[in-house]
Amino acid sequence: MTRSHDDVVQNQFGPRAAAYVQSAVHAAGEDLDALESSARREAPKRALDLGAGGGHVAYRLALHASSVVALDLSAEMMAAVASTARDRGLANIETCVAPAEDMPFEAEAFDFLASRFSAHHWRDFEAGLREARRILRIGATAIFIDVVSPGPAALDTHLQAVELLRDPSHVRNYTASQWQAALARAGFGARKIEARRLRMDFSTWVGRMQTSEAHRVAIRSLQQNTSSRTATYFEIEPDGSFTFDTLQIEVTAT
Repeated sequence: MTRSHDDVVQNQFGPRAAAYVQSAVHAAGEDLDALESSARREAPKRALDLGAGGGHVAYRLALHASSVVALDLSAEMMAAVASTARDRGLANIETCVAPAEDMPFEAEAFDFLASRFSAHHWRDFEAGLREARRILRIGATAIFIDVVSPGPAALDTHLQAVELLRDPSHVRNYTASQWQAALARAGFGARKIEARRLRMDFSTWVGRMQTSEAHRVAIRSLQQNTSSRTATYFEIEPDGSFTFDTLQIEVTAT
């Protein structure tokens, strides 16, 4: 059976839409608070939540923007977001099903964009960033948040391996320097960068994605047999819980 990457993403996230709407780690956090602060400051007319997933960015943006579009590749995710928005009385949120690399919007259609924990799923990272730049007006603010690679080969290999075992739609966690270079090539100017550490509870992390038992065992085997350097860096705990790096980059469309 031949499946495209977009098919893999949809198959992974569609059946798990409710889990992502309800996910505590996605619904809160310093990064989300900081993103909302930027939206409050900008008070955009039309904002985009790119790779919306459970819609947690869109819900925050809706409090400060005239209108918000939540875009995701999964139709099931967008149905869950639309339902949640209605339940919360957020009438200014609309949804759109499309890939990050090919958004159905005119150039300069938005004056604010945010993307959180989405880019590592994109089949073409740089094409997604170019699209983000295309649909933003000059001078608009964009905020990208994602898990990032620490850089050194052994640490990078461990991170990519456990991410892929947990979720077959994972493509890559990029380093901070790769993010900055790609954003510059896409036509963004860096404004603010914040690095954070995020702890993941193992059972919740694999449960949300309904990771198969075989892959859970493989992840635990990798964790238990890794070097002390890697175990220390990721703060691997006896039950498999661990901590990784995230990056929040605020940029301007130039």
